[in-house]
Amino acid sequence: MTIDDHLAGLAGPLRDIGEKLKPIIEDALPGATGAMWHGHPVWSLGDRPGRRPVCLVKAYGSHVSFGLWRGQEIDDPSGRLVSGAREMASVRLRGVDEIDPALFSGWLRAAAVLEEA
Repeated sequence: MTIDDHLAGLAGPLRDIGEKLKPIIEDALPGATGAMWHGHPVWSLGDRPGRRPVCLVKAYGSHVSFGLWRGQEIDDPSGRLVSGAREMASVRLRGVDEIDPALFSGWLRAAAVLEEA
């Protein structure tokens, strides 16, 4: 299954969120590999999915989590990133209006820099 197949199979609002996030992620991480990994879309540096993961998009019943593997290390003056397990941080999205392309692109670029170091 591809990322596009996965997103197409999501319920309306969740699909809309995923489809809006995908180009933002791909534009901010031009050298990343996007693939399905552990049942959800993950973008990693290099050509091996999950080897050096940067971000994920995971759909739940009423929201989509946009997560960053090293999100807790990212400066987030917006306060929107919520700490999770290990070094991860994420934001829960219930509608496309909650997506801030400039903010999310900044997070992605910062996350890639951390992973490249």
